[in-house]
Amino acid sequence: MTFTTVPMQLGGEAPLVSLVVGIIVIVLLLVVLDLPPFIALVLSGFAVGTVTPAIAFGDVPGEYATAFGDGMAGIGIPILMAAVIGKSMVESGAADRIVRGFTALFGEDRTELSLFGSSFVIAIPVFFDNVFYLLAPLARAARSRTGKNYALFIVAVGAAGAVTHGFVPPTPGPLLAANELDANLGSTILIGLLTGLPTAIIAGLGYGYWINRRLDIPLRDAMGTTVDELEEKVDTPTSALPGLFESALPILLAVLLVGANTGVETFLGGDTTAASFTNYIGDPNFALTIAALAAAFTFYRVSEFTSETFSDELTEALKSGGNIAAITAAGGAFGAMLAAAGAGEYIAGGLENIGLGLLVTAWVIAAGVRVVQGSATVAIVTTAGIMAPFTGELTVNTAYLVMVIGAGATFCSWYNDSGFWIVKEIGGLTQAETLKTWTAATILIGVCGLLITLAFSTVLPLA
Repeated sequence: MTFTTVPMQLGGEAPLVSLVVGIIVIVLLLVVLDLPPFIALVLSGFAVGTVTPAIAFGDVPGEYATAFGDGMAGIGIPILMAAVIGKSMVESGAADRIVRGFTALFGEDRTELSLFGSSFVIAIPVFFDNVFYLLAPLARAARSRTGKNYALFIVAVGAAGAVTHGFVPPTPGPLLAANELDANLGSTILIGLLTGLPTAIIAGLGYGYWINRRLDIPLRDAMGTTVDELEEKVDTPTSALPGLFESALPILLAVLLVGANTGVETFLGGDTTAASFTNYIGDPNFALTIAALAAAFTFYRVSEFTSETFSDELTEALKSGGNIAAITAAGGAFGAMLAAAGAGEYIAGGLENIGLGLLVTAWVIAAGVRVVQGSATVAIVTTAGIMAPFTGELTVNTAYLVMVIGAGATFCSWYNDSGFWIVKEIGGLTQAETLKTWTAATILIGVCGLLITLAFSTVLPLA
């Protein structure tokens, strides 16, 4: 006899119950009991599955494991290769060489502008998590060189990348929304830049300066690199470091490979011969592997390690990356369990007819779905599907609807979002520091993105 539900599993308001249980358990385990994040996230995912009738009771552990495996399939290799890139760029001096180049260009006290601009531009063709993998070593090297401003550097990189990831095609989220809502792609890109840049400046630089005066985040060992190793490079003369081009080559390779794939699929279509080639070289698994090889080659060239010692050094980085990948995939699986429980659909359904204007309604639905299940992409797809029948009622360009959906879907990244754990673990932050920097910045992105979009849609409806 097969049981699909048991007394612990509830009907009726089950999605709401699942959400409440998930929040209570994750806060209890992470904040009160201070368990390791991976264990806390697995237990929280089990708890959500246990109380929802949407998943057969006996299938709960397997469903969570499947979601974990799906998450690991997407981020496992990129995070492991990012660990190699980070360690290699830091220990070879490449990260510090790039920071010195930024300093020469913008001045000693304006490194955050370079990090902000790099993240904003790179995240247009490249997934946010990959952008953070590439720029986090530079932020850490800049903190080591200046001895301050780490909160500012993290917020500048994180907010700038998150904005273009949510607002500007051909990043997948806004591209999906534009297709679903039948918005003109060129207009969506232009309006995305128009609304996204001021949003990123407020959340990335404005809030970054503000929180930086109130929160001094120290450097900690992270991504297989110790603080001592970072600080050792600060006193190394520039002439003894790799050249600027060689130092930046891992980042350039990753961006060019992934960007080529994005460009070909956007302008030539996904069924062309060129797309078949760029799908291979532009896949993040391959692109970051090539970037890791370039970074590792520089590390090996400037080091005096034997082959065996060098291999051990990279293995240490992979161990660190494995822990980060496990935590990140577990966070994504926790969000997936909430999604399977119907929490996102429940919230979206409750908000669908609340009597607000179309743009505000779309933002509220996207933000609600984002907060309860974690995935920005799921929030975008869900909201775009709900709002698609109403686009004919818009009195402004449909691209503005894409913007408010992206803003809502970026709102409030917390424990059920894999991005939260990427920032925390790769940045070497505590939970409290991540909430005060990354989570607060994403809240600002959501709110400011809505307000700025409403302002531009009023002044420049472009209908």
